[in-house]
Amino acid sequence: MGKNIVFKTQEGKNDVIKHYDLFLQKWALSYEKFYVNTRYGKTFIIASGEKSNPPLILLHGSGMNSVMWLRDIKEYSRNYRVYAIDILGEPGKSDENRPTLSGSYYAEWLKAIFDDLSLKKANVVGISLGSWLAIKFSVTYPEKVSKLVLLCPSGVGKQKKSFIFKAIFYALLGEKGIDKLYYKVNGDQPIPEEMLKYQKLIGKNFNYRKETIPIFSNNELKLLTMKVVLFVGAKDIMLYSDKTARRLGGLLPQAEINIIAEAGHSNVNDVNKIIAWLNLNK
Repeated sequence: MGKNIVFKTQEGKNDVIKHYDLFLQKWALSYEKFYVNTRYGKTFIIASGEKSNPPLILLHGSGMNSVMWLRDIKEYSRNYRVYAIDILGEPGKSDENRPTLSGSYYAEWLKAIFDDLSLKKANVVGISLGSWLAIKFSVTYPEKVSKLVLLCPSGVGKQKKSFIFKAIFYALLGEKGIDKLYYKVNGDQPIPEEMLKYQKLIGKNFNYRKETIPIFSNNELKLLTMKVVLFVGAKDIMLYSDKTARRLGGLLPQAEINIIAEAGHSNVNDVNKIIAWLNLNK
């Protein structure tokens, strides 16, 4: 496992975490924040909702942290006990260990969190890399997952190789180009100014993963016997959404497949639709 590879500098890390705390301070909702110690590293968690409610795990994407869920947690926590988890090796408050995506390291890490929180079973929602982790955990410990929500998941359909060239092109155009790239990732939809600034702050100070995200085999995906819903964006410039939808739908007859025509990679997260599906499939 790599140590101290997530942030480019300590100063940059401090800046990212300072703004993380500012987001939490502005959040007008009752919540708890705490750490869980695992053999793979200390993990930061934001929890909200009545402890007697069914548990719901939120797993963010790469290059982000649980700040991305703050607007959604208010809605989720009406009926669920929500745990937003900062993934190891990402620009959040969890340890800067970055286990390889090969093997079962991340699944075992999440299992340790379930054990520490005394969760026998939970609903799991993941986006992008968080969806990959949700699938990895669900095929490794299927008995631990009640329902699985996959938002533009990595590991089902292939990544678009053209994205890296687009990212380089827009980066060469300076700040306006970077703004345009985030706009494209968001399905040609605007991003709230505060969140756009935070994404750019992370991009300036974060060392992105260079490891190729593994593709799950057919046999692995067939282990997803729980209720599954998929949301992908037709305008995703990072992943082949159509191939993801066809493959998952073909392998999992019980899965509900949704292709959102006007969505890209980062804006398929419609909390009201997700809650409606979770409540319908109790």
